[in-house]
Amino acid sequence: MSGAKVIIVLGHENCGAIKSAVEDVQLGNITALLAKIKPAVVKASENYTGEKTSKNKKFLEVVTKTNIELTVDNIRQKSPILREMEEKDLIKIAGAEYHMENGNVEFLNDK
Repeated sequence: MSGAKVIIVLGHENCGAIKSAVEDVQLGNITALLAKIKPAVVKASENYTGEKTSKNKKFLEVVTKTNIELTVDNIRQKSPILREMEEKDLIKIAGAEYHMENGNVEFLNDK
């Protein structure tokens, strides 16, 4: 790292990859990418009671935020150096969602 103080995992609403992962699309090279999003679909589905399709904007929002959170957790778990730097307050690892409709960035609560 060359002096960076913040690592931001930035997802966005209306993400085509999230929609495709929800619908379990199998399509050439993108299949491997979608497989990385599937854990978020599974976790988001556990307590979600509404329609679990790509047409349901509320479900897509839950999956998007879950994917961001899982990615932040993954960085902390798989990079002991970054985790240690964060524990020492040398860097911050944060998740956020870009809202395309209004241009706002919503930072997710850190656990």
